Amino acid sequence: MARCVRGLEPALGTEILQTGSATIDWIGHREVGFRTGDDVRLRTADDVFLLVRRRDDVGPHKRDLAALAEMARTVDLEGLARERRIRGGPAGFGGIEISASFLGRRTYNRYDIEDAVGGVLAERAGVPYHSRRHGEPPPPGHSGWRLTLDGTHATLLLRLGRRPAHRRAYKNATIPGTLHPPVAAAMAQAAALHPGQRVLDPCCGAGTLLIEAHHTVPGTALLGFDLDPAARRAARQNAGPFPIAVEHGDAGALPVADRSIDRVLCNPPWGEQVGAGGRLAGHPERWWRELARVLTDEGRAVVLLPEARGLGHALALGLAPVHVQQLSLFGSRPLMVQLERQHDRKRSRANRRTTSTGSSPR
Repeated sequence: MARCVRGLEPALGTEILQTGSATIDWIGHREVGFRTGDDVRLRTADDVFLLVRRRDDVGPHKRDLAALAEMARTVDLEGLARERRIRGGPAGFGGIEISASFLGRRTYNRYDIEDAVGGVLAERAGVPYHSRRHGEPPPPGHSGWRLTLDGTHATLLLRLGRRPAHRRAYKNATIPGTLHPPVAAAMAQAAALHPGQRVLDPCCGAGTLLIEAHHTVPGTALLGFDLDPAARRAARQNAGPFPIAVEHGDAGALPVADRSIDRVLCNPPWGEQVGAGGRLAGHPERWWRELARVLTDEGRAVVLLPEARGLGHALALGLAPVHVQQLSLFGSRPLMVQLERQHDRKRSRANRRTTSTGSSPR
């Protein structure tokens, strides 16, 4: 099973199917259950797990936790360790740490769930158990488990890797407002990238979008601008050997030619976590004007917006939203929006009508 940001379930399901070696069993709240014989790497997933046990959800009272503890007693620990190792995970368990979540009203909290299940697993495996109740991070080498109660099912999972999938090895430097890597990966995949295209992030921050674009489709020309020198340093540090150019530039007056960019990927600074600076300060419409100016006739932009109101500027400039997806991200509800030029979409529809008419029998 793979878990993801709320709203990315369709993107995660698509990525799973595109591996060519997996079939999907179900798509649920922040999760996709799938079967595969291969070791798959999913960039839109927050984490990837082996499905250990799934049973009916338990009741809302503390006494009902006994059923979860009993579920833990039936786990085939040796078989799980072997299966995880075959799929590229670490050997053995080292220690046990578990993260729980639930939907609906209960008389117990997440820590009660974790302790009820984690203690049993640790005792059976003969290894230490680390409780999250006091907020301390688990020691290195502890295997990560997860238990979800969604009102229908109680699902016990074992993390496939040593650390959550969303923790990227490249992300060594960060800044306020840096984008969650799986969201950046979903945006890059939605952009329909092709080798040789010029890809721009006008407000690149720590470089996450451009790095995920490189991993999605190598061979694109990647260019990022930012006014903040700390952001540019972070982006260059994270990019390392990747072919990404990071330069000083104002997103309200980009130093690139008209109609020269094939794809724009951006999480603009609309003042949610990072305020707009330079020529954008107090003038968000300039960002949209520059976006419309630099995109080629067949260009596409995928942007993250805090609300739909700003799309009025895009429509006025001939940029039409062709897909809008709401996400739930760290307490906010941003929109992932794909935009294309309106006249290109009209021409494409006209071509389809002409083709359809021309191919019909007379």
